[in-house]
Amino acid sequence: MPRLFSRRAGVVAACTVGNAVGVTPMVYTVFSLFLIPISTEFGWPRSAVSIVLLFIAIAGALSYPIIGRIIDRHGARRVILTGNVLFAASIALVSIATDNHVLFYLIFSIVGVTAAIPSSVMYTKVIAGWFDRYRGLALGFVGGVGNGTGAAIAPLFAHFLLSSFGWRGAYQGIAIAIVAIGFPVLFLLLRDPPDARITDANIAEGMTLTEARRTGTFWMILIAIALGAGCMTAVFAHVIPMLVDRGIEMDDAVMVLVTFSMVTAAWQVCMGYVLDRIPRPWIAAPFYILAVIGLWILESGTSYPILVFAGFMMGLGLGTEYGVLPYFLSRYFGVRHYGAISGFVYGVIVLIQGITPFLMDVNFDLSGNYHIAVLIISAAMLAGAAILLRLKPFERTFQANPSSAAS
Repeated sequence: MPRLFSRRAGVVAACTVGNAVGVTPMVYTVFSLFLIPISTEFGWPRSAVSIVLLFIAIAGALSYPIIGRIIDRHGARRVILTGNVLFAASIALVSIATDNHVLFYLIFSIVGVTAAIPSSVMYTKVIAGWFDRYRGLALGFVGGVGNGTGAAIAPLFAHFLLSSFGWRGAYQGIAIAIVAIGFPVLFLLLRDPPDARITDANIAEGMTLTEARRTGTFWMILIAIALGAGCMTAVFAHVIPMLVDRGIEMDDAVMVLVTFSMVTAAWQVCMGYVLDRIPRPWIAAPFYILAVIGLWILESGTSYPILVFAGFMMGLGLGTEYGVLPYFLSRYFGVRHYGAISGFVYGVIVLIQGITPFLMDVNFDLSGNYHIAVLIISAAMLAGAAILLRLKPFERTFQANPSSAAS
């Protein structure tokens, strides 16, 4: 048992670091810093730059189900290690981009494919296989501390690189960080889950993707989380432009973004802890509403403390969305086919996350502000909260026996 615990701790550390150098911190979190410099250098409207998030999303949506099935059949370790190197290489390719639209979009499409390999969804597959009784806390820690720490540090790191070396040098520096930090830790500590008999006989049970898609619960989760995560990710990618356009200092805007990131991280852990003790899906709904309140404060606030508070409120919403999804999927549908199920769900969600930032910039290019986008996002978030309130309690079919020794 001590050896099993030690391996679990190592896996948690590896997945946490892997998330910290994954697509959320290294692409989405820092994107708003690069949006204006790239659009200025190329002479493009902002929507022509931010549409790369859609290309990343489409590439990821096509890749997640395939990668998920590969990991279900062959294990995660070798796949994720290879993905870390390929992802870093694709980020380095961004530095050679020109104002040729085809080349620019092709490079970011490659980023989308490679980013899907060492992604959060693949790490949740590993964690769900290692943990049962404390699965919510483990998933929350890996996702929250990993993505959150990376998302808190990455903007500061990218801001330094951008100021010192320009946007091309910044992308090269990010690529080096991904492989230099991620690969050694993953190589030393990441291990595939043991045979289910070592933990609990029920932990490897579960529906197939086809069976899951026949349930109304599957589609309610998909729609509710896609609305929440898609909307909040769009805001996340535009925090700095939204504030800088209104005359807020860049340093203050970066700190609002960092607050958003840090609260997202911390709240994922808290939400996982809460779900282990209050396993009720409705618990997520109030935080969608708090995120809407934070968005309106961000849109209208002027003082630095008020804007930081807005970042805090929105972080609660995004942290909830990221935190509950893997837990919901593993509890409602089991973990035997978790890679395929989560690959499909995350693929759709990533696609939405790519569309919504682009639509925000279309709104900006047409109107010169983000007011209409804020109204639509608010309505979508409230709709997502309403759907969450209609979810049934978790099925007990795939939960471990109370006497299980798994932890």
